[in-house]
Amino acid sequence: MFRTHTNGELSLKNLNEKVTLAGWVQNVNNTGFIIFLNLRDRYGITQLVFDAERTSAEILENAKKLGREFVIQAEGTVIERASKNPKIPTGEIEILVEKLTILNSAELPPFTIEDETDGGEELRMKYRYLDIRRNPVKDKLIFRHKMAQKVRNYLSDKGFIEVETPVLIKSTPEGARDFVVPSRMNQGQFYALPQSPQTFKQLLMVGGMDRYFQIVKCFRDEDLRADRQPEFTQIDCEMAFVEQEDVLEIFEGMTAHLLKEITGKDFGKFPRMTFDEAMKTYGNDKPDIRFGMKFVEVNELVKGKDFKIFDEAELVVGINAEGCADYTRKQIDELIDWVKRPQIGASGMVWIKFQNDGIVTSSVNKFYNEEDLKKITEKFGAKEGDLILLMSGNENKVRTQLSALRMELGNRLGLRKGDEFAPLWVVDFPLLEWDEETGRYHAMHHPFTSPKPEDIHLLETDPGKARANAYDMVLNGNEIGGGSVRIFNKELQSKMFDLLGFSKEDAEAQFGFLMNAFKFGAPPHAGLAFGFDRLVAILDGNEVIRDYIAFPKNNSGRDVMIDAPSPIHNEQLDELALKINL
Repeated sequence: MFRTHTNGELSLKNLNEKVTLAGWVQNVNNTGFIIFLNLRDRYGITQLVFDAERTSAEILENAKKLGREFVIQAEGTVIERASKNPKIPTGEIEILVEKLTILNSAELPPFTIEDETDGGEELRMKYRYLDIRRNPVKDKLIFRHKMAQKVRNYLSDKGFIEVETPVLIKSTPEGARDFVVPSRMNQGQFYALPQSPQTFKQLLMVGGMDRYFQIVKCFRDEDLRADRQPEFTQIDCEMAFVEQEDVLEIFEGMTAHLLKEITGKDFGKFPRMTFDEAMKTYGNDKPDIRFGMKFVEVNELVKGKDFKIFDEAELVVGINAEGCADYTRKQIDELIDWVKRPQIGASGMVWIKFQNDGIVTSSVNKFYNEEDLKKITEKFGAKEGDLILLMSGNENKVRTQLSALRMELGNRLGLRKGDEFAPLWVVDFPLLEWDEETGRYHAMHHPFTSPKPEDIHLLETDPGKARANAYDMVLNGNEIGGGSVRIFNKELQSKMFDLLGFSKEDAEAQFGFLMNAFKFGAPPHAGLAFGFDRLVAILDGNEVIRDYIAFPKNNSGRDVMIDAPSPIHNEQLDELALKINL
C-alpha cells in the first residue's frame, strides 16, 4: 500500500510505530546537517526528518533533490518532535525517514500553495487543480460536501425520493436565455440545457412520486456576477397534495436544521414579510434583517419648503444610521460620491445630524429651520448621535438606490457579520409584471405559478394586481430559495398562457406535453428550489459562490483552465449542419 496513515492523524500515541506516508512536499528546510520536510495531503501536514547520523547517505541525497509539490512516499518511525508546533494536530511528532520514494517530480508551481498565497485570482483559476491543494479552497469543497450530505439525509428522512431528470430538454421562451445544443441526428433542431427541472418535477407529481428532490445542475446563459455562474446547482424539490404552509414548514425545518448544525443555535419560527412590505421598508425583495435602518417616508414633512429637489420628487425617503452623527464632511462626501456612481445612479443625498449636544443641523439648513429638522428626526425615532440620510426621486428608482446605500452602510459599519444569520420568508409576490418593451405581461416567477385563490378573479378584470401563491426564502440579504404553489387545473393554466401572450399553437408547441399530462389527473402540488452554491457560501460566512465550486467560470463565463468555450472543427460543424458567421 502507498500509505498506512494520512498526514493529519499521527500523534504521540503512535510513538515508535513504523508508518508509511504519502503526499506532496509543502516545503523543505535543509540546514546542512539535517533536512526537515513538511508532507501534505488532504488531511493535514506531517513533518519528516532526515539527518546524517540516523539516515543513510543514499536517502539523504534523494531528500536533497526534493522540491515543492514533489509527490513522495516515506517510510519511517514516529518520534517525538523536539520543537513542537501547537498549530497543527501532528505538531508533537515527526517521522524519522528510513525509506524515501519519489513518485513524481514537480515543476515549481506558479504561485505558493499556502493558505496566504501570492497568486492572483485569474492565475489561480487557470491552475485551479493547484489552488484546490490550498486549505481555504479544499475546506470550502469539504464544507459543500457536508451540507449536501445533510440535505440528502434530511429530505430522505422526510419521505422525499431523489430522481434524476433529463439534461437535454426542450427550449422555452420564458425566463433567462437557454444554452442550446445542436442535434446531429435531427439536423436543424436543438436541445436546451435546463434552467431548472420545473416541468419534469411537475410530471413526477402527476406520476404519483408524491415527494421528489434532486441536487441538480442547471444552466442559464446570462450576465455573470459574483454570486452567479452559467452552470450552478439547485436543491430542487416538489410535493403533492400540499398547500403553501406545508412547503414552508418542511423547508424552514431543513434550513433551521442546517443552521443549527453550524451554529449550535435554535432559530425558532422564521419571520414572514410580504413583498409589498419588503419593498416599502427595505427597497428590495430580499432584505438583510440582521440590522435596522428601515426606510422612513417623509414627503409630508419636506415638501412645500422651496427645496426644488424634494418638491418635484415622487418620493422622499431616508434611513437612520444610528451613532453616525460624528461622520466627518469627508466621510459624508464619500457616501454622496458612492451613490452618484453609475451603478447606483442617484443625483445626490441630503444629510441631517442629530448631534450629541442636542442641536440638529443639515446640508439643507437654508430651506429647513431647526423645528422642521426636529420633526423629521422624530419621524425617524432618531436620538442624539444619529445621522439621517435622505434620497429623493422616482419612487421605484429611489427605493433601489437607498437600498444599495443601506447595504453599503451595513458593510462599512460591520453590521453584516458572516457568522450571524437572519432567515425570513418573503411571500405574496405579484403574479405578473408588465413589460413596456414587449407590451405584454411576463410571469414574475414562471408560467406554472398559481395565483392566490382569493385573487383568481382578478385575472379577468385586473391581472396586474393578482398576487402569486409564491414564496422566497431570504438569508442575510440573499435569496437562497424560491418556489410556489403550482397551477394543476388545465383551464387555469390555459388562462395563464393567454395572459402571457402565448397563442394556442405556441402553448401547445411549448407545453403541450404538460397540459396533456394534466388531463390524466394532476394532484395539487407545490415546490421550491434552493440555490445550493449560494446557500453553502452564506452558511460558511461568505457570499461569493465561485469559491465553493470545484472548477468555476470567470466573470466572462470562461473556464480559463481548459480554455472553454472554444471553436470546434469544421468537420463537427458539417455533421451538425451548422455554419458559423463571425
